[in-house]
Amino acid sequence: MQVFHFSSRLISTKALQQAAAQCNEQEPVALQLKPSIRWVFRAQERMEQVLRDTGAVMVYSDRFIDGGFAPVIDYQAGALRDDFDFGSVILFRADAFREAVAAMDADYEYAGFYDLRLRLSRMGEIVHIPEYLYYEDQEDNRTSGEKLFDYVNPANRAVQIEMEACVTDHLKAIGGYIHPDTLSTVTRQSTDSHIQCTASVIIPCKNRVRTIRDAIRSALSQKVRAPYSFNVIVVDDNSTDGTVDVINDELQAHSDKLIYLAQDASWHAIGGNWNRALHDPRCGKYAIQLDSDDTYFDETTVQRFIDKFEEGHYGMVIGSYQLTDIDGHPLPPGKIDHAEWTDTNGFNNALRINGLGAPRAFDTELLRTIDFPTTKYGEDYAVGLRICREYKIGRIYDVLYNCRRWSDNSDANCSIEQMNRNNWYKDRLRTIELMARIRKNLGL
Repeated sequence: MQVFHFSSRLISTKALQQAAAQCNEQEPVALQLKPSIRWVFRAQERMEQVLRDTGAVMVYSDRFIDGGFAPVIDYQAGALRDDFDFGSVILFRADAFREAVAAMDADYEYAGFYDLRLRLSRMGEIVHIPEYLYYEDQEDNRTSGEKLFDYVNPANRAVQIEMEACVTDHLKAIGGYIHPDTLSTVTRQSTDSHIQCTASVIIPCKNRVRTIRDAIRSALSQKVRAPYSFNVIVVDDNSTDGTVDVINDELQAHSDKLIYLAQDASWHAIGGNWNRALHDPRCGKYAIQLDSDDTYFDETTVQRFIDKFEEGHYGMVIGSYQLTDIDGHPLPPGKIDHAEWTDTNGFNNALRINGLGAPRAFDTELLRTIDFPTTKYGEDYAVGLRICREYKIGRIYDVLYNCRRWSDNSDANCSIEQMNRNNWYKDRLRTIELMARIRKNLGL
């Protein structure tokens, strides 16, 4: 194999063009993204064998990191994240590599490799070899929770602009691009006379005795102008740690505004808990998110959402948040506002990034026709993708929410296996959504 060394996956178009000019078509082309790779015996030959046997345009494998098993996941049509983990050695069929590079018509400083692999995915198969073929060293020792917000860090803005342009061109090439003129506002199918309040704050929870009181009181402290009104719906999913006692304490003091829904013992997860609240007849015209370990920034959050919905008749409105510790002290990078969202392309770029932002609020009548998937991870992303396929999304770029990072967050410090499951599921959501968008564009 012909090996070209790069220090990361952020490779320029020019660097790939230089590599293509140097390679021949007789040997496979390898990109090595870390300086010190140690091969398992006969592993290079194995990689080349799979490339030949499958006729794939590109293959990659599992590996060891710091001596421990570090598997990766299978590629699929919805694997559109620019940070998809292929490991540190990627092998290409030489003719496919040269053809894809020759077709590059944008001069990217950072998105060259992303452009390359998206083009290759349109030319043939990208194959994962589920075998541990080499060793590499860990270079980023941060926890998964610390890495989670890299893609919205303002320091990475230039990178993100290129990645968005790249994925947009890819979506156009495969028929998955949504034109902004096809998006609509919400037209209500019924009058609002049966709706008991304007907005409902939805708090799904399970075993959050340490934080649920803060969340409930934050929601109850909201102030809304007449004629608007709100309530708070807490859905408990069989907590066993004293969470229910806290909810009942608050219920006694605030029975006029607080609604408690207890789930049965079947499977619900976060998505199922949201569905229970949405389909309760007391749910308001708009349903506003508050996670059980977070709080609102101040007492105006609910009113801000109501105003935005009433102004634009959106299917969904998304605010901005700040990262804090459990005591509310700000953490870096601070404000997360998803400023990359634009009214002309945010709904396409949504297929590349890992989330649309928070806090999220929904038109309840619309959401009842969609529902959340019954899962405890990615349920909000699935609904956001589905809504922005057809409906306009409103954005509020001021901080409305305190996203509290602490040791019991579900994504605070995931194992490689858990991160792989999470990433595979979100890629699957993208695959499903991509199929739906292609069918929409075909008039099916």
